[in-house]
Amino acid sequence: MPTEVIMPALGMAQETGKVVRWLKAEGEAVAKGEPLLEIETDKVTVEIEAPAAGTLAAVRAAAGDEVPVGEAIAFVLAAGESAPGNGEVTHVTGSARPRRPLASPKARRVAQERGIDLAALAGSGPGGAIVAADLDREVAAAAGPAPMSSVWRVMAERTTASWQSTPHFYLRRAVDASRLQSWRHAVRARDGGARITHTDLLVKLVAESLRRHPRVNSTWRDGAIVPGERINVAIAVATDDALVAPVIHDADALELAAIASRRLELVQAARESRLRPEDVSGGTFTVSNLGMYGVDSFDAIVNAPQAAILAVGRIADRIVPVDGHPAVRPVLELSVSFDHRVVDGARGAQFLDTLAALVEEPAGLVR
Repeated sequence: MPTEVIMPALGMAQETGKVVRWLKAEGEAVAKGEPLLEIETDKVTVEIEAPAAGTLAAVRAAAGDEVPVGEAIAFVLAAGESAPGNGEVTHVTGSARPRRPLASPKARRVAQERGIDLAALAGSGPGGAIVAADLDREVAAAAGPAPMSSVWRVMAERTTASWQSTPHFYLRRAVDASRLQSWRHAVRARDGGARITHTDLLVKLVAESLRRHPRVNSTWRDGAIVPGERINVAIAVATDDALVAPVIHDADALELAAIASRRLELVQAARESRLRPEDVSGGTFTVSNLGMYGVDSFDAIVNAPQAAILAVGRIADRIVPVDGHPAVRPVLELSVSFDHRVVDGARGAQFLDTLAALVEEPAGLVR
């Protein structure tokens, strides 16, 4: 049977994806796993691989089209196969609308909750599909501002959903960064000036802290706490379009050099819009570092469905008491935002205490 090329869902709040460009032309041979097209979704542009080997056929979405997730946008045909007829494929574009209002799953759920008749609405999604934003406009008391770009809109929807549905609480700690700086200088000198950053060191320390406190590496799902099977640390990266969070998988099992190398690859890919679906999926904890912008400290919004995020400020010299006397020390401000459904205050404090101890004495990594 022909193999469908499906618009994937890469985020919990995602309703549609935009086709950026096709990397293969209709009628061209493709190999399984070969890059097939680029889509813009979940705040990033990613490459989608061919699901099978064969010939690309029946392309239903052109560059610039937005398509509901789960829709077939093309087919890959093996020898002797033919594409399904038009009646078997949901067209992305076209003036005709079905009798049953075309709407995203989220829009249907919200409409049912609010008692809104979808048939009375005009959809702004692909092919006239009704999306959640149409319902928000319907019930809004006043007209909202002009819509932003699709990338920024998705980011806004995700952060809003996390802020509204996740009961946040915050724990903060100022730590002595003397040993952290010495560690970085020693590694750079040993490895001939390797591009090790404070973020790399913190990813390593966070991964070890998560190993010791697995509850923080869990998530809230369907009314239950679900432990994370792996320790995958996401890193917040600023791009020209929005904020993205590519993931360093199995960070607890990686040496520092491997973490630094992977971090560099992911940052470059994010800023060049080359991230793959697997690069942005599976994160269990996020590190957001704004120290390079001169920020002293801040509180971050939890990157749902994760249970916690670390916000890192700059390292600044401060006068602190040492053995009863004032002394100048490099101080780093750490703030961790938690989902209170998963982590309570005591568990959060224990996690932060472990992380702070490792920052002040990285030798504690030795197991």
